[in-house]
Amino acid sequence: MRDDVQMAAGQAVQVSNGWPAPAIQKAHERSETFGLRASARPDYDVLSGAGLELKREQNRVLCMHATPVMETLHEQIVNTQSMIVLTNAEGLILHSIGDDDFLQRAEKVALRPGANWAEDRQGTNAIGTALAERCAMVVHGDQHYLAANRFLTCSSVPIFDPYGDVIGVLDVTGDHRSYHQHTMALARMSVQMIENHLFATTFQETLQVSFHGRPEFLGTLMEGIAAFTCDGRFLSANRSAQFQLGLSLAALRAHTLSSLFQTTSAQLIDSMRAGLESHFVLNLASGAVVCARVQFRRATLAEGARPVAVHGSAVQPAAYATAQPPSMGLSRLSYLDTGDPQVALVIAKVRKVIGKDIPVLVTGETGTGKELLAQAIHNDSPRRDQPFVAVNCASIPETLIESELFGYEEGAFTGARRKGAVGKLLQANGGTLFLDEIGDMPYPLQVRLLRVLQERMVNPLGSTKTIPVDISIICATHRDLREMIAQNRFREDLYYRLNGLVVRLPPLRDRTDLAVVIQKLLHRESHGRTNVQPLSVAAEVMALFERCAWPGNFRQLGNLLRTAAAMVDDDGQIRREHLPDDFFDDLRCCGQTQALPPAHARAEPRVPEDARLEDVTASTIAATLARHGGNVSAAARALGVSRNTIYRKMPAADPGRGSGDA
Repeated sequence: MRDDVQMAAGQAVQVSNGWPAPAIQKAHERSETFGLRASARPDYDVLSGAGLELKREQNRVLCMHATPVMETLHEQIVNTQSMIVLTNAEGLILHSIGDDDFLQRAEKVALRPGANWAEDRQGTNAIGTALAERCAMVVHGDQHYLAANRFLTCSSVPIFDPYGDVIGVLDVTGDHRSYHQHTMALARMSVQMIENHLFATTFQETLQVSFHGRPEFLGTLMEGIAAFTCDGRFLSANRSAQFQLGLSLAALRAHTLSSLFQTTSAQLIDSMRAGLESHFVLNLASGAVVCARVQFRRATLAEGARPVAVHGSAVQPAAYATAQPPSMGLSRLSYLDTGDPQVALVIAKVRKVIGKDIPVLVTGETGTGKELLAQAIHNDSPRRDQPFVAVNCASIPETLIESELFGYEEGAFTGARRKGAVGKLLQANGGTLFLDEIGDMPYPLQVRLLRVLQERMVNPLGSTKTIPVDISIICATHRDLREMIAQNRFREDLYYRLNGLVVRLPPLRDRTDLAVVIQKLLHRESHGRTNVQPLSVAAEVMALFERCAWPGNFRQLGNLLRTAAAMVDDDGQIRREHLPDDFFDDLRCCGQTQALPPAHARAEPRVPEDARLEDVTASTIAATLARHGGNVSAAARALGVSRNTIYRKMPAADPGRGSGDA
């Protein structure tokens, strides 16, 4: 096994004569394809104010884990004429710290929060090239594509989430004359810390195996960490674990605990509970032997039982389990934030009231993910270790809903169970009660619910005693409750008791993140598939998806992808023939109602009959650039085209231009 210290500190590239010419050459070729010019000034179209705050909020979890690591890294490189930068997955700078005098110089090349350093904007640079190549990169001095950036040397490391997706970049940038070879090692180790923190918070209620070939490295950055379900199904592994096991994350998904470590989850848990060992010696499939620590925390749903949290050889009582354990990944607000501005705004509002005893009312069409949002709110709240109890008010018969909510004593009514039953309100005590389709709750029952919410006391049916409850309330409905109030079908006083914060989830057809959502759903459907390619969607099918109105929203999309995933060939690609017939029926219906974009409503300019297309294009671009003071980004937005299109057409529009944005 290779020395892990070398793995953590290994250089992505060599400084001086050992540059990875192919990687840099490819990056320069991409820069040329983007229509950039080496003499152009950097893109000064910097996002600021509310736009930047929204991006930071969308990447809140990344910033939360990365910021303290950046502060520690800054202490190690202080007074080295350099700065530390954190970007999102698109190359947008979210946060930066560094030496004041160098920060001032960096400002001149738009190396500041709100600036985007993707390759299509800044050409070859460590941030953008690391994102493009999905690996650590050093870009030194003249290797930058834009001449304005060549006084810099940048060391960038992509940050991966526990599911293998790039979520950002950590970059250390300084004057190219004061470059230190240890900078990349520090950056890589810092990213390992960030990724390990993300891993720990994502996989909490799982079986986790921390291991290393050398016992002294347990508990350090060098240890591998792999997470499994309680029955031994593989969930994820950090970078060190992938390195030690010699398998990529995609390859590891075909494995189990027993195939990787030659033992079963039951054997490990039994040994821990018996207190036989604090450390375990495990055998890898390769024949290597590793020393391991095992942690196990699982919610026990058996009635009356308390779950246990097992750490090493200690067995300790844990908090009461959730009535509905969170599903991995989809259970956090950060996972639901997939790039749509409407959803990002909903999440930003919700985060401000979490833990403040303010009821949340979620509205939206059926299938837009209201329960998923409620579960995520609970799992990000201080009540995350307590029960999450969901009640669908529309699915329970009207004659039973009262007993379901409040519970009952023995003999309370004909057919009642012996010893009675605990109602949903008491089951949720200490945690969160989610009342789905609250608009379908019978009118008489609304009075009792209002009293419970005001007094926080429950009186089971047939009982003379009241029981105090401590619950957080989240409700959801697809109905117009105000209209129901006007029709005397919903109590106005209950409505104002429930709507501390009202948020609306947009329908799928109005969201801008369809491709990301599909990718995440396919990622989940890929679990358990072996000896086949990862699931993907053909370009033709994705175009059809973008045209569909999705009347069933996520419920329809999820079912369609699940069915298509079962029908695909070994290449894993979903094609037209894998789609159900009713999808094409929906497509034909929505195809008749598609509206023209706003640009079509504009008056068309007068064009001479003998004008060539190139001339019209050039004159339009030149006029738009002039109208926006030469700002390429602003002109591109005004014309509804990419900046690359502007750059490609600029020689015809203005042969004398040699810069990007003025």
